[in-house]
Amino acid sequence: MNTIFMSKKRIVFLFLLWLGLSTSLGLAASVGKVTAKVACVGNSITYGIGIKDRIHDSYPSKLQQMLGEDYVVGNFGRPGATLLSQGHRPYIQQPEYEEAKAFHADIVLIHLGINDTDPRDWPHYGDEFVRDYLNLIQSFREINPKVRCLVARMTPITHIHPRFISGTSQWHEQIQEAIEAVAKLSGAELIDFHSPLYPYPGLFPDAVHPNEEGAEIMAQVAYSAITGDYGGLQLSELYTDYMVLQRDVPLEIQGIANTGSKVTVRIGGQKKSALADNQGKWMVCLAPLKAGVDYQLEIGTKEEKRIFKQVAVGEVWLCSGQSNMEFMVKQSKNAQRVIADASNASIRLFDKKANWLTSNVAWPLHALDSVRHLQYYKKTQWQAATPENVSNFSAVAYSFGRLLQDSLQVPVGLICNAVGGSTTESWIDRHTLEMEFPAILKDWLHNDFIQPWARERAGVNLQLAADGVKRHPYEPCYLFEAGILPLKKYPVKGVIWYQGESNAHNMEAHERLFELLVGSWRSYWENPRMPFYFVQLSSLNRPSWPRFRDSQRRLMQKIAHTGMAVSSDWGDSLNVHPQNKFPVGERLARWALACDYKCAVTPSGPLFKSAKSHNHQVWVQFDYGEGMHAAKGSTQIDGFELAEVDGLYYPAEARVQEGQIILESHKVNRPRFVRYAWQPFTRANLVNQEELPASTFRGEIR
Repeated sequence: MNTIFMSKKRIVFLFLLWLGLSTSLGLAASVGKVTAKVACVGNSITYGIGIKDRIHDSYPSKLQQMLGEDYVVGNFGRPGATLLSQGHRPYIQQPEYEEAKAFHADIVLIHLGINDTDPRDWPHYGDEFVRDYLNLIQSFREINPKVRCLVARMTPITHIHPRFISGTSQWHEQIQEAIEAVAKLSGAELIDFHSPLYPYPGLFPDAVHPNEEGAEIMAQVAYSAITGDYGGLQLSELYTDYMVLQRDVPLEIQGIANTGSKVTVRIGGQKKSALADNQGKWMVCLAPLKAGVDYQLEIGTKEEKRIFKQVAVGEVWLCSGQSNMEFMVKQSKNAQRVIADASNASIRLFDKKANWLTSNVAWPLHALDSVRHLQYYKKTQWQAATPENVSNFSAVAYSFGRLLQDSLQVPVGLICNAVGGSTTESWIDRHTLEMEFPAILKDWLHNDFIQPWARERAGVNLQLAADGVKRHPYEPCYLFEAGILPLKKYPVKGVIWYQGESNAHNMEAHERLFELLVGSWRSYWENPRMPFYFVQLSSLNRPSWPRFRDSQRRLMQKIAHTGMAVSSDWGDSLNVHPQNKFPVGERLARWALACDYKCAVTPSGPLFKSAKSHNHQVWVQFDYGEGMHAAKGSTQIDGFELAEVDGLYYPAEARVQEGQIILESHKVNRPRFVRYAWQPFTRANLVNQEELPASTFRGEIR
């Protein structure tokens, strides 16, 4: 009698457990035919902490709404739970774990590990993480051997977390790697909650818990992983008619499609196929294509086909920076002559322009919302060079591409992605700054690492923004997330860069940031030797600029596969936007022609090499110094100074002898330091036989 009573009690308990789960999710057993039960196993993020109406807006609830009545989704999140069995709150010791097992799921989606970043956990028990995770998966398989297990890369922890720099960021990264290892060892499917949320730190008000919008993104990731529905064939915005593909290299074509879809790519007699994986990703690698125009590129699945016409194969360059790169052909000196001669189907332009300029005005609310969602740029497409298209394109980029095309006689594609006033740090990926320069991320609108002018202008644009999320193109990481990520690693030959005006207030910080920028982009394109050619700041009456120009020169010597175009001879003492842009673009092209295409051209004007003292004279050697002389219109070489004590410089007489510059100053008996063009607006005039100007420099005399 007693045995029968206890059995009925257990049956009632299990029924009430199932009914409670169904009721909490707004489900009814009578609605639809359930084909699968989904158990969402996790911590407070799964539970819905921080979400006002978690019953309806937590990610499992949103997932239920997306999947529909053919699924039952159970939320088995336990706030504070750790994956580690010896952690401070092991999930396997919580009632939610027992409930999840009793649910007898067909699909188990596990998102654990965030709380294991606690200093009570990972430093002591991290070695047990993989084993504990495998045991957790196995426990669900023992209940249902056919269960489908999905393990999730963790959602981000943002830089505002109080322990971010004291270990949390590093431990979070180590746990991500461990989760990936678990997926491989167990055969579970790996899904990614991290990447889609990472560019949106504003979705994490407390640095850990995503808000309602973040939860919906998680639900969409889970929905696509479960159903294989990724919205069909998706490609980079750069895939349009008139596109240019990089020649003479194995060419990766990649995108998104529904899981299991066979994607076929056809071009130039080649046909390659690939299957989209469980994250929707696919990639084919084409054999190198020869330069030419009028290719046709076809990319398709059984359900969809995209055909791109008038495709060219040649050289593709990304042209980026701030307003001096953005500066248009029609604004430049000699613009009409250049525009009139601009028709050239072998030069193709992809011009990314901002929806909202960073002018001295408050942006409207709809602009602030779009910027917050990284929708900063207008939609565009590839166009052939015509007078109309060239007129509105970057003058520096166009003159660079024009000289390349004329010299190489192959198609040239130019992707212009420049934003006026933008800072170096805004173009660097978030992970790099989190690991290498986290201080610049903190309270960026009041952070001295960021130029006061940039912060003040951003403050004006953001005047109408509500408290909390305030995003802007001058913010660290923003332009990488809004302007580089959408390129989706579209193959490029290299980069030309004109920026620095918005970082010239802090040379030392820029030296770190510029090296991080180059490394960031090379890592993103998986090309450690990707050429990166940049413009040295020109002449302008701003006191810090001589030191900054010399810093840029030293960066070129420090970072491999870079080159610097000197522009100080075309500066304007009062205008940060000098108008004579075409020679600057051509000087960048010289670096590419000399270093990447092995053309017999001199890439630069004289670059300081060394200085030696000899009988009160100083002999200065230069690279690229052949035929040195004073620029046209001058009879003597100006701009050199000598000093015995650094900081006390006196003008020096200069002459050319035996391919070197000989300096003398009767005011300096024992010269120890030499500098050149060390004025904010300089009239220094040393050039080489190609009429290319020497760079600002400061050096010690040996």
